[in-house]
Amino acid sequence: MPAPHPFPLPPEDRRLSPRTGWTRAHWEATADGLLCATRPYFSPRHGLLTLPGPRPSSSGPRSDGLEGFARTFLLAALRVAGSGGDDPHAHLTRYAEGLAAGTRRPTADRGLTPADPDSWPRIDTVRQARVEAASLALGLRLTRRRLWDTLDEAVRGRIADWLLPALGPSPVDNNWWLFGLTVGGFLHDAGIETARAQAAVDRALTRVEEWYRGAGWYSDGDNRAFDHYNAWALHFYPVLHAHLSADHALAATYGDRLHDQLEDYTRLFGSDGAPLPFGRSLTYRFAATAAPWLGALTGHTPLTPGATRRLASGALRHFLDRGAVTGDGLLPLGWYRPHPPMLQSYSGPGSPYWAAKGFLGLLLPAGHPTWTDPEEPLPAERADTVRPLGPTGLLLQSTASDGLVRVHNHGSNSPLAASDPSYDRFAYSTRTGPTTPTAGPALPDNHFALLLAGRPTTRGPATPHTTGPDRASSTHTPHGPDGTALRGVRVLSATLVHGRAELRAHLVTGAAPGTPVRQTGWAVTSDGPAAQLHPVHGYDGPPRLTPTGSTLAGPGTETAVLEGATTPDPRGTLFLALASLTGDPDPAPVRTLATVRTTAHRTGHTGHTVHITWHDDGTTSDLTLSAGGAVP
Repeated sequence: MPAPHPFPLPPEDRRLSPRTGWTRAHWEATADGLLCATRPYFSPRHGLLTLPGPRPSSSGPRSDGLEGFARTFLLAALRVAGSGGDDPHAHLTRYAEGLAAGTRRPTADRGLTPADPDSWPRIDTVRQARVEAASLALGLRLTRRRLWDTLDEAVRGRIADWLLPALGPSPVDNNWWLFGLTVGGFLHDAGIETARAQAAVDRALTRVEEWYRGAGWYSDGDNRAFDHYNAWALHFYPVLHAHLSADHALAATYGDRLHDQLEDYTRLFGSDGAPLPFGRSLTYRFAATAAPWLGALTGHTPLTPGATRRLASGALRHFLDRGAVTGDGLLPLGWYRPHPPMLQSYSGPGSPYWAAKGFLGLLLPAGHPTWTDPEEPLPAERADTVRPLGPTGLLLQSTASDGLVRVHNHGSNSPLAASDPSYDRFAYSTRTGPTTPTAGPALPDNHFALLLAGRPTTRGPATPHTTGPDRASSTHTPHGPDGTALRGVRVLSATLVHGRAELRAHLVTGAAPGTPVRQTGWAVTSDGPAAQLHPVHGYDGPPRLTPTGSTLAGPGTETAVLEGATTPDPRGTLFLALASLTGDPDPAPVRTLATVRTTAHRTGHTGHTVHITWHDDGTTSDLTLSAGGAVP
């Protein structure tokens, strides 16, 4: 049963929206409901919006109050700008008062005091304020005539003075450069410090250009961090800036890249509306729909109008139907319900309201085909798909019978930590979440580890090797429990998929003979999809199920575990398993889906060849693994 919605919604329209029932009116009502629910948490003169939460962020309560203000302001701006300036709930009135109050005495104080409950933190002293400056600037740009032009000249001057430090170099060398771009775009549009503003725009675009890897994919900095930030930051800000500036040259360049990104990205939504929970900042939830909306807004999208709305409405409903909004109408820190283990140190009570980006579709007029055409199926609903995702080392696997999307990771690494459950698993899906440490060490799902004195190694940064139509491979040097890389030890891993089946292969070289190893499968809840794990080569005995606690998908998960040990084989020790995750009822055992045999031989270098015959259609696949890498 769907969770009850905390605010009234209009009747469903199953003729126009046969898959979700939702229309533009549902989006407007949801935006109004979310905004009205936050009103009790404004400071006396509306300068800060301090929402309830389990803890403040690492930036402190005052920054958190600015975050709540800025992110809900962006939602209000999209709501009002998309209605042609109409504001029946007087959303902008409160934010106009807050803009005046927050900039009256900007402060370096990170804490809140009764004597100063409204002042914003200064950008030059609290770097998180630069992030929020982007939401404020974008909201002001979208509502310029309705709000900015109506403010007193003195207030406009104070806002501009507060924003100007955001034009300097980014203190974080990743997508943060685009916050300066967004502030610069607004100030240039408003005729304020135009040369300096344009320089900030140009500098940001120059830096981000160095991270473009092709096929619509950026790395989020000088690393291999590929996740949803590609869509809702690295594409979002440049394309929207080009659109608002009517800069046709920029729009052509960045719009074409957005189109290419959406060819992959729109396949990462399951038929139930769920986006893929892979990467950091997952508490932004349906912000994942921002890029598909942006493609429709600018014309740079592979989706039809009806498929765009089906994707976006499906994602918004997915979270609302599963209790992601509390009975008080607030977005808590979590995925569905609160889930502290998935948070980052920078996550504060106002952080979830970057979900406001997901309301970008309200900028499309009510008569636009994206609102008026009937819904159409998502890519995940149309046909089974297996495809590499550009240069990322990620392999997409989706099945139309259950609309379930899985991604196998052989090339994306965390920008935050050497070991990060949101990045270092070998597989993620739209219906599961990674296990995370809580009170003590947790059994990692979808992981392969050496066991040192009973403690598992972590994966370490993955270097991609081959990616083909149905496979991907990578190598890594395992890190010991103390975080130190195991010198001389190397794990070559490959995933080969067919339908719902996955062949998981690992070749371990350099480890002492007899070193225990462990392979884990998918972490699933009792009411979730069915997970299977079957030993093929190198493992001892059948899998055992192990309780693995709560994940963002829900409580009470279990994960299958296989164990084995390395041998003295000079070619390395090969471990093979068949795995499956499916929403289909009563699935056949995964061992019945394929026949797998191995050949150890010399092919110019020592190696192992794996031969697979898929039983559903009789097709065959070969995979050769050696100390030199994986061969297609």
